[in-house]
Amino acid sequence: MNMTPKEIVAYLDDYIIGQKDAKKTIAIALRNRYRRMQLDADLQDEIMPKNILMIGSTGVGKTEIARRMAKMMNLPFIKVEASKYTEVGYVGREVESMVKDLAHESYNLVTKEYEEQIQGSIDDEVIKQVVEILVPPLPETASENAKESFIKTYNLMESKVKSGDMDDKKITIELPKTTHVEIVDSNMPMDMSAISESINSMMGKMGKEKIKKEVTIKEAKKLLRGMASDNLLDKESLKNEALKRCENGGIIFLDEIDKIATGSNNKNQDPSKEGVQRDLLPIVEGSSVHTKYGQVKTDHILFIAAGAFHVSKPSDLLPELQGRFPLRVELNPLEESDLYKILTNTKNSLLRQYKALLDVEGVNLEFDDEAIHAFARLSVSANEKAEDIGARRLHTVIEKVLEDISFDADEHSGETITVSEDLVKEKLEDIAQNEDTARYIL
Repeated sequence: MNMTPKEIVAYLDDYIIGQKDAKKTIAIALRNRYRRMQLDADLQDEIMPKNILMIGSTGVGKTEIARRMAKMMNLPFIKVEASKYTEVGYVGREVESMVKDLAHESYNLVTKEYEEQIQGSIDDEVIKQVVEILVPPLPETASENAKESFIKTYNLMESKVKSGDMDDKKITIELPKTTHVEIVDSNMPMDMSAISESINSMMGKMGKEKIKKEVTIKEAKKLLRGMASDNLLDKESLKNEALKRCENGGIIFLDEIDKIATGSNNKNQDPSKEGVQRDLLPIVEGSSVHTKYGQVKTDHILFIAAGAFHVSKPSDLLPELQGRFPLRVELNPLEESDLYKILTNTKNSLLRQYKALLDVEGVNLEFDDEAIHAFARLSVSANEKAEDIGARRLHTVIEKVLEDISFDADEHSGETITVSEDLVKEKLEDIAQNEDTARYIL
């Protein structure tokens, strides 16, 4: 997590074109979380996160910035749609469920990290169990010669199992009779959540009964890995670390917040929208939420809200909620030059993805520079004539051009296919020029 704002922005530049203001704001917010953790505990509690409101049309990079940021910092992160939530008493998800989802994500993240740390121990335990099935231990009364012979056989078998030479051989292993069925529903009220934990505990006790199963050694390694991992991991320590990580490093990306805004000019508005805002307010301000892993304090969770605000505006949100998102960033619409850079300058560009996909079929796919410019130009044109969906339009445009090539790829194995500007025009120009057709196809 120890990255300077400049390093964070440089990382984001590899995946997102433009939007310097948004990247800068996000980078400072992340760095401040690191700075806070270096302070005394008393001062840590006083420093609250500066929540961010991102304003911009769809497809300009709002979600991608937040997603890449969380992945880079290895922090608990969830993306939720504000429009999915309803006021308490209405049918739908309650806002507290987002914190429960974040706690679950944090637990999975911490578990994965700990499993990687003890990977060697897990592998050793699995190998040991498999070898003991193949070479059963000697009785204590065995002679010295028998013991020496056993050690040689055991070591030989251990090396064969490790190398994979024995993977096809079948053995009989013991597995829990009933697998642990985890009931996870983040929308359960507190009392129902306690009942679900009791059921999970009961199912876990039932799982102590064993059944025998004949499988190959390769399959046995996979099946025994889960059991070995459960035995070696300290579940209570994992829960404590997950809660700590969730409270101090968790990020909730609240998308489509403009859909719950209730301006005075909006007619026929949903009465539950303001209720959702009021339910959201204590979560963002700071409260305690009961989860299956324990109580989660939301005081230091970073909230990043985003919305297009085409119909409504940020001032249509409740004043109290507006005050909880002090940092506002407006993302710029994407121009032709931006779309061109997205296709050529990003690490995960669509063109690289299509090249990799067709390379599986043995087809070497190339793109002329003029063709890439045509992709960008026609995408901008389609965005102007229909709804502006930003960089997402590139998916539709490129897919339309490559449709036939992808369909017949197996017939062109070993060949090089170059996508030229003429091919792009042939496939798309007539569609793009006809506004009615462009609305339905592009």
